Amino acid sequence: MNRIKLFSMAFATLFSLNALAETKADTLVVIPNPRMTCENCVKKIKQNIRFVKGTKNIIVSLPQQTVTIVYDKQKSGYDDYTAAFRKIGYQIKPSTDKK
Repeated sequence: MNRIKLFSMAFATLFSLNALAETKADTLVVIPNPRMTCENCVKKIKQNIRFVKGTKNIIVSLPQQTVTIVYDKQKSGYDDYTAAFRKIGYQIKPSTDKK
């Protein structure tokens, strides 16, 4: 019986830590200006923006002209991404489209 309780407690702790880690992530969808025109633009954004502290994933959609960034909101924010895009020659604005 003690093994079952111990296993249950360990599982509950692991589950709650995982849920806590997920709450730190936030998603930002932005529209870069100037427009992205080719795969080199996509590559440039992915290779440079990934270095913003807390960045977990970057999805660039050339047809939709959007960049979706999943990041740790305790480590970075919109201003950090604005500065990072500015360094590579882009301005950004939040997308108003709901997915």
